[in-house]
Order: sequence, then structure tokens, then C-alpha cells
Amino acid sequence: MTADLILWDWNGTLLDDVALCVDALNRLLRRYGYPQQYDLDAYRDIFGFPVEEYYVRAGFDFSRHPFPVLAESYMQDYLPHSAACPLAQGAREALEAFRTAGLRQVVLSASPADTLAHQVTQRGIRPYFDELLGLSDIYARSKVAIGLAYLQRSGFAPERCVMIGDSVHDAEVAQALGVRCVLLCSGHQSEAALKAAGAPVYPDLPEAAAGILRQAQAQ
Repeated sequence: MTADLILWDWNGTLLDDVALCVDALNRLLRRYGYPQQYDLDAYRDIFGFPVEEYYVRAGFDFSRHPFPVLAESYMQDYLPHSAACPLAQGAREALEAFRTAGLRQVVLSASPADTLAHQVTQRGIRPYFDELLGLSDIYARSKVAIGLAYLQRSGFAPERCVMIGDSVHDAEVAQALGVRCVLLCSGHQSEAALKAAGAPVYPDLPEAAAGILRQAQAQ
């Protein structure tokens, strides 16, 4: 797997915010009077993109509570709590290993760009990345367009890029960009859902990083 560029997902891949997201979902449901609550496994079974569809699977009724209202309420709860979220296990080591191997690194996230910049900088890892690519709103619809624009202006050959993510959407984004993808089942979606996406699936970030580096060195 010869590579020049690593395209990192952020939430659930480099940032370990899964437990917070489960709690924030459950608080949102209670805030708007819904009785259902989700544990980690049930959350991973319903999570996905677009986020509107995930909210429907969680049981929200948009005729009573419009999605933009719910999304704003969720972010008002999530953002202050996210300051306490750690990096994923092995994240710093993976970032350093890729840099040492001469690979360039970029974050490609469905988070709002300002939130992404704040969270990355807050954790002291901004120098590892050439760019931080986030969305212009809070609705987390898709990151294909910003990924395509980045590849076009940067000149990286898609076949020499690897996306690391934790969702089926990351595999879909990678396919749309023409880049390779590896997925982690330590994030926001279930192992079964990830394996159905067709990309290699690793149990966690250290194993994924080691696998990418082994293949790169074998070329």
C-alpha cells in the first residue's frame, strides 16, 4: 500500500468522543420528551450519515422537532463536554510514525471547520497536519466535495492516498475520491456495518497504522 498522503477522519478515529456522543444523544432524547435510551452497542447499530437519517433511526420525529433545532441543541450540549475527550489510543504514536515515514497528513471531517480547528489545536497535534478540512455548517452531511477540492488543488494522486475512518461514510467518501480506505471498529459504527462496506477493518488505530506502514515498507 504505497502512500504519500493519509486522510484522517476526526470524530471516533483520532478523537475518542464515542462515549460522549452516546450520552449526548440520550440527553437530547430526554430533553425533547422521547422515552428511548441507547447503550453503546445500540448506538453503533443506528449511527451513520447523513445525520438526519441517523436521527430518524434514533426515533426523533421531525414534524414535532425539526432537524435543525435538534442539531443545534445537540451541538450546544456536545461542544463544552468535548473538551474532556481524549485522543484515541495510539493516535499520537500513529501521527508520529506516519510523519517519520515521510507521509503527509490531512484531517477530512464532517465536523464544522471551526470546531475541528479548535479541537485539534486544543490537543496539541495541529503541527502534524498540512490542512484541516471541515464543513461549513453543523449538519454533518458529507465531506466528499471538500475532499475532491483538496485533492485537485494539492496534486496528490488519489491512488497514493489512504483514508482512515470509523464509518461506512468514510468508505463511501474514499470511493468517491478514488483513494484507498481502512476502517476502525473502535469508533462510531458496528464492526458488522463496517465489514459490509468492503474496506479492510481493523480493531483499533494502532493495528491499522501498523498495517499501513508494513504494506508501505513492503512496496
